Parts: sequence; structure tokens; C-alpha cells
Amino acid sequence: MKKKTKRKSTIAILTGGGDVPGLNPCIKALVYRAASEGIKVVGIRRGWAGLLEYDPDDLGASGRCFQKLVPAEVRTIDRYGGTYLHTSRTNPAAAREMDVPKSQRKLFKKGDAVRDFTPYVLKNLELLKIDAVIPIGGDDTLGFGERLHREGFPVIAIPKTMDNDVFGTDYCIGFSTAVTRGVSLIHSLRTCTGSHERIAVVELFGRYCGETSLISAYLAGVDRAIISEIPFDPAKLAELIMKDKRANPKNYAMITISEGARMIGGEVLMNGEKDAYGHCKLGGIGEETGEILKTLTGEDVLNQRLSYLMRSGAPDSLDLMVAVNFANMAIDLFLKAIFGRLVALSRGIYTDIPLSTITTGQKRVDVRELYDVEEYRPKVMHVSGKPMFLY
Repeated sequence: MKKKTKRKSTIAILTGGGDVPGLNPCIKALVYRAASEGIKVVGIRRGWAGLLEYDPDDLGASGRCFQKLVPAEVRTIDRYGGTYLHTSRTNPAAAREMDVPKSQRKLFKKGDAVRDFTPYVLKNLELLKIDAVIPIGGDDTLGFGERLHREGFPVIAIPKTMDNDVFGTDYCIGFSTAVTRGVSLIHSLRTCTGSHERIAVVELFGRYCGETSLISAYLAGVDRAIISEIPFDPAKLAELIMKDKRANPKNYAMITISEGARMIGGEVLMNGEKDAYGHCKLGGIGEETGEILKTLTGEDVLNQRLSYLMRSGAPDSLDLMVAVNFANMAIDLFLKAIFGRLVALSRGIYTDIPLSTITTGQKRVDVRELYDVEEYRPKVMHVSGKPMFLY
């Protein structure tokens, strides 16, 4: 009688949401470590969209939605930014008719804008004989991962977002490179700002968390920093920045501002249609603030959105380190059959926490400890005992 051989374990990995530097090193580390442990790896393409768009009856669907990942395939991807697997903001729990295979569109009833296709995703995971999913993403991507875990499917999550706002971890892949880019570009803008004796208003990504504006301003020595957490008075800002300009021997001044910032009595500026998670794109507060400052001060104002430049290109050494270590931690958990966990950093220590933690709070700047509300600038009174990024 022929002895049955045990099927090798298979994990699926995906990247969802906005791309950040560090995703490719994380993918490579997952694949290499998995191969060394005899684990097969399936790469899901375009985030959760790969599982949602897969139609088992469509012979060509597999190649569009998945790919086998082996060390030779990912050998050099860690040298570049972005994500080898591509990404999307698809949410299977609120799928539009256009997001699902034609064979599934009959499930939509008249008047349905979206439907929950979680059961369909679970069915596809079963058909593909996937033993666990490792999603790499922010709140939204990991939120659906947490939904799969609640449905009983094994999930181990890795946090990434340049905003560094996943609740429960001090650090997310992509943040260090984003701040490094921000500091470098701010210093480069001093050339034009100083030469023309202007006021520069530099808008940074960060959605509703002001950490990118705060930390970039803190490290680059920017005069004033407007963050998402505190509504600001443009007239007061004009007065403060003119004081800075006059005090500067080069007669210029600089402001950073979070894309999610708002004026007192105003709203966060949004544009475009909502994505599958209900988010509109933010942006434009820098230009609006610049126009008001120009009117109030009579000065020439340089407006600059750093936007996608913050999340482009290769990762810095810190994001490389965290990406590789998070990947190895995820495989460690898989080998121990410990699921429903988020790998994390807590006060400089690598750890893992319940994945459900991400839904229990919002990560925001500790205004009392790190920000001067009256002066609109970083206020770091002491750093002893604080995490590396103060937050």
C-alpha cells in the first residue's frame, strides 16, 4: 500500500492600499523564509481584488489573479520601491458589481450599490487550498483580514502605511522612508524659498494623522507645523510666520501642513469619488492656506504638495530592517499555528498582538506631549522613555 504524503502548507500573501517603500523587501523575505521551511507561497495580485475577481470556471483567471512565488522569482525585488504584486483598494465586504466576475453579478439586486462577497472570497481560498493569508496593509486592508479571521480563516497581518497610523503598533512599514523623503525635499525647497524671500507652505500626506507633518517639521527645523488633530486659525498663522520670516537673516519661512488639516470652523478638503472603504482623496489645504497667507501678509507664497514623492522609490535602511523582520515574524507565527495576530513594534521591541486591536482605537499625535497648540509647532519637552519616533 502506497503511503500518503502530507500536502505541503501553502500561504497566500498580498499587498493592499497605497504602495510604500518596503513592500518588496517584505515580499521577498516572506518567500525566502517560507521556501526554507518547505512552505509554498501564492502571491495574490492587486490586494483583495485578486481573490474577489477570481472565477474558478474561467481558465484565464488564475494568471490574472495569482502567481506562484519562489526565491528565483523575487530575487531582486527588494532593491526597488512599490509592490511586485500590485495593489488596490478593493473591499470584498462592500464590492461593486464591476469588481466581481460576470458569473457573480446576478447576485446584485436592483438598487444594490455594493454587496458583501466575503463568503465568495472564503470559497476561493478553500478551492485554492490556502492554509493562511498574510495581508500587508493599513487599517482598511487589515480590517478585511480581521473579518476573515472572525469568519474562522487563518490570518497573520503585517502593518504598512506611510502615515504610521495602524492602531496597536508603534511602527508601520513605509513611515521612515516617507519622513526621510519629506525632510530631504523640505531642505531642497529652501533653495527657492530663500532665494525669493518667500513663505513656503509644504503639504504632506497623512490623512487624519498629523505625524508626518509633525516629525518632518521637527527633523527639518521647519518654522511652523499644522497637523490634522488641531484646527488652526490662518490669521494667527500669518502673524506667527511673519515673525519667523523677519527673524530669519535670509528673510524666508516655512510651514508644513497635513493634508487632513482644517481651519477653525472649516472642513477637511476632499475631492473625487469615495473608494471601496468610503474614503475620498484628501488634499488642497496647503494651496488654500497659501492663498490666504498671501492675502493677509502681502508676501509671495510658494505652495508645494509632496504627495506621492513621499511614498516613491526604494526604502531606507530602517524600512528594510522592519520589513524583513516583520516577514520572519509572520512565518514564525504560521509555523506555530498562531493566527489572528498582527506583527508589531512596541516601544522598540518586536512583538505580536491580537489583530482585532486595529479596530479598537485610532492612532493620532499625542498633542499634549508633542505639539504646541498656541505656537503651531512641535514641542518635544523630553524624549527619555519615548518610542524611537516619539509616537
